Amino acid sequence: MGGRYGDDTLVVAVQAPAVDGRATAAALKALADALSVPARDVLLVSGATSRTKVVDVPDSALAQVSELLGA
Repeated sequence: MGGRYGDDTLVVAVQAPAVDGRATAAALKALADALSVPARDVLLVSGATSRTKVVDVPDSALAQVSELLGA
């Protein structure tokens, strides 16, 4: 994880290049790892080609999301 941006945005820092979706895949995997959920459960909703992504995570991970956001 890279930290927070504002009150409701997580920053995910990855080493993968932003080529052919590699950075997006790496960011989704990093988020899944941080939330202790399978990578298949973290779904990209929007932002495939953007630095800003919207993802869907399972309800079981909402407590971890709140903890990462410092809420």
